[in-house]
Amino acid sequence: MASAPLPSLLGTTIRRAFIVGRVNLVIATVVSLLWGTILSLTPGSSFASLFPLLLPILGTIGTVGAMLVFTNDRAKGVFEYLIAYGVPPHRIFTNVLGAAFTMIAVVDGLTLAVALSLRVALGLAIPIAFTAAILGYSLPMSFGGSALTAAAGMFWTSLSSPRQGMNSPLGLLPLLGVAPGGLGFILAEAAGPADQAYVEVGAVSIVIVLALVLLSLESRLMPRERLLSPA
Repeated sequence: MASAPLPSLLGTTIRRAFIVGRVNLVIATVVSLLWGTILSLTPGSSFASLFPLLLPILGTIGTVGAMLVFTNDRAKGVFEYLIAYGVPPHRIFTNVLGAAFTMIAVVDGLTLAVALSLRVALGLAIPIAFTAAILGYSLPMSFGGSALTAAAGMFWTSLSSPRQGMNSPLGLLPLLGVAPGGLGFILAEAAGPADQAYVEVGAVSIVIVLALVLLSLESRLMPRERLLSPA
């Protein structure tokens, strides 16, 4: 008799991530909406140049809830039960990554919806350069940066003993999360308008490649006993 398929825990992980990470999610959303509103009302090129660069930085802060779920479950021995039940470790990582993607989609989606609605309502043009930057940089950097942050955070959490405060993976995770977007912002601004697009494409490519490499090595490099043991 064939065994029953393992239930998906993705929906449960997403719901729990929204609950435990609601403070960070609200802060990230409010700040992102505030800056999005200010820049959408700003004349000139600020909307097309600054808005796409700031969006990944602010959005990634809202994904801390996904890592909170991972850390809490590991400390409470939930993974030991799941793996014994037959859930492969890569499924656990995929669930956390899915939760992070969902949370950043909420932040970025709301910010874009409000900013673009304001522009349309006020009769302001939406530059082609803005659309290209959003599709070519902001969204790929947002999801690539959150994937890199989640992967690094899962590695760090699983291979270290629990610590509190800024010495813990969760304490430093917001800084790690804004690093890809922040570095891309600095390099793009330093390059100037002529080379900004090239810098953006290069930054996105590097972040996505690093995230994919780290995620592909997650299950192979992380010993099962380190994933299970909180000590």
